[in-house]
Amino acid sequence: MDTPAETKKIIFSGIQPSGTLTLGNYIGALRNFKLLEDEYQCIYCVVDMHAITVRQDPAALRRRCLELAAIYIASGLDPKKNVIYCQSHVSAHAELAWILNCFTYMGELQRMTQFKDKAQKHADNINAGLFTYPTLMAADILLYQTDLVPIGADQKQHLELTRDIAQRFNGVYGDVFTVPEGYFGKVGSRIMSLQDPTRKMSKSDPEDTFISLLDPPDAIRRKVRRAVTDSEADIRFDPANKPGVSNLLSIIAALTGQSVEEAAAELRGQGYGKLKDRVSECVIETLAPLQSEHRRLMADKAYLQGVLTENAEIANRMALRTLRKVQRKVGFAERLK
Repeated sequence: MDTPAETKKIIFSGIQPSGTLTLGNYIGALRNFKLLEDEYQCIYCVVDMHAITVRQDPAALRRRCLELAAIYIASGLDPKKNVIYCQSHVSAHAELAWILNCFTYMGELQRMTQFKDKAQKHADNINAGLFTYPTLMAADILLYQTDLVPIGADQKQHLELTRDIAQRFNGVYGDVFTVPEGYFGKVGSRIMSLQDPTRKMSKSDPEDTFISLLDPPDAIRRKVRRAVTDSEADIRFDPANKPGVSNLLSIIAALTGQSVEEAAAELRGQGYGKLKDRVSECVIETLAPLQSEHRRLMADKAYLQGVLTENAEIANRMALRTLRKVQRKVGFAERLK
């Protein structure tokens, strides 16, 4: 694949290899990424440098990096049209992050709600990387002159900080960075935790609260059977009063193309057991082809490594254009290569 054409707007998305993606990730983002590859230059980064802010098992982390790359491809992304690579394979991420640290204020980082949340969860390992994580995220985005960043509500604060850093740097040195915008795309269902349907489904929560994209059918059925509902036995979409039932109806609607009202009408009077059976059927049927392709890809590690190597070279060429410009602007000694 050649270095991307300059005429296309650039989309950057980074996902941590800290656990298998969830059904919520698939419905909210992953399945829609395929629709972007012809209109945009899409860069999908396995952010393994971010992952080590929490202690990792090295062998498991290496495996999960490959697994995440395989999930991207198994979900339909063409590695010849999209740049899929590992963050640690492009050293410009770390180099730009250090420079941007010098343009980021302590007070800004202290206000980051994600730092507060992670510090509570990992009180025995509140490291400097955890604190400066948002500056590395800003480097990830700004390095590629990114126009658009797919984000959820929980990431708006980090994108705002990225914009502030870019504008601050540009204010000193001129038009160096593209100031990115959030990309919200097609509005889809927000899939919630199976055990606490007032909270978004998250791979960092206990395993019984989410459906993993690689869960086998028996695990999917078990998790859905245990999903929180209520004592009314009335199947209707009412997020305020029936969040658990509404969440299950949202999953059906998202995977079948029905409206939540149509899904509710189809199951009305049949009880929550039937509702949960229907959810399980939809999820298993949707994930079966992705899981099959993922198994095939994971059995061909040489191919996956080749994709990551080739795409890292493309990402590196793109990144160095920005990094070298930034280094010149801040006054680093000129380098010949």
